[in-house]
Amino acid sequence: MIDPATMVIDPLEAHVLRADTLRVGLVVPVSGVLGLVGPCAINCAVLAAAEVNGAGGMLGRPVELVLIDGGRSPAEVGAEVAGLVRAGAVQAVVGTHASDVRVGIERALRGAAPFVYTPPYEGGARSPGVYFLGEPASSQVAPGIDWLIGHRRARRWFLLGNDYIWPYLVHASARVHLMSCSARIVGERFLPAGTRDMAPLIEELAAVRPDVVLLNLIGSDLIEFNRAFAASGLDCARLCGALEEHGLLAIGGDSSGELYTAMGYFGGITTDDNLWLQERYTRRFGPAAPLLNGHGHGCYEGVLMLAALAARAGSLAVPAIEAVADGTTVITGRGPLTLRDRHVWQRVYLGRADGLDFDVVTSSPAR
Repeated sequence: MIDPATMVIDPLEAHVLRADTLRVGLVVPVSGVLGLVGPCAINCAVLAAAEVNGAGGMLGRPVELVLIDGGRSPAEVGAEVAGLVRAGAVQAVVGTHASDVRVGIERALRGAAPFVYTPPYEGGARSPGVYFLGEPASSQVAPGIDWLIGHRRARRWFLLGNDYIWPYLVHASARVHLMSCSARIVGERFLPAGTRDMAPLIEELAAVRPDVVLLNLIGSDLIEFNRAFAASGLDCARLCGALEEHGLLAIGGDSSGELYTAMGYFGGITTDDNLWLQERYTRRFGPAAPLLNGHGHGCYEGVLMLAALAARAGSLAVPAIEAVADGTTVITGRGPLTLRDRHVWQRVYLGRADGLDFDVVTSSPAR
């Protein structure tokens, strides 16, 4: 058995320290509006790397993770990742972070190493060597929209997101779906990252009186808005595309019965696969560890998928992986995931906040 996984905290060390390990760049935010994502994502990647190592490693070598802060600008992150790959200090990349950072990494790498991207994303073109485990916008928002229209007669919608690529394209997908359901969009706003003054936005919502706010804010902006909303006394529903367990804790929970989130994974899913994952996670990191959530769990899936791709191809060279990627399958907390056309199609859950937890009210079928 190969030793448990280790992590290089400073990417500079990966440049200067030689290793017999196979190094994987782990791109997660440890700063910026998405910094809350970091602790669980790191834990989940470490757990996956330890399990890969326990099964003999990746291509016969122990996996070592190199932490790269994905909370910085796309150009800065992309340059660092590409520099590590081209120097031979990192052989592959796994990441959960904003889509604009993903685009920066793709452009900088240009297929020089396999890149597994794990959170929900906007859909669209997929570049060689980049593999997506999250839900595209078209499949993420539709189940929540359908449920709220069917169960809440929600006809008036306000679209709110951060000012970057993922919310733009989620909103575009939502507009098409809402129009097909004869629903009406009564307003739309995109906020710069780091917005703190939500008062003008709350006033606008009070004026237009939507039935639902579709929220595609991320990280601390999503938390700030939900705190301001709760204090305002407004009573419309909110449907989020990026709210997970730590975000719910950060806003102090919600007992209104009107806060929903659409995700491919919740820590409380009671499948056999997820219960077994929870047991291993708690055993390794203790009962006080950051809660399992969709963004963190994605990094667990990403490391396992990278190992499965390498095993199937017998290499981490992108052309070799491209030739065999379709059909590659891993078992994670949400069951089996199989790549088809560099993407996985999986069930999307609609969770409703109940205090500090989410209750699943419906889900779309896996494809």
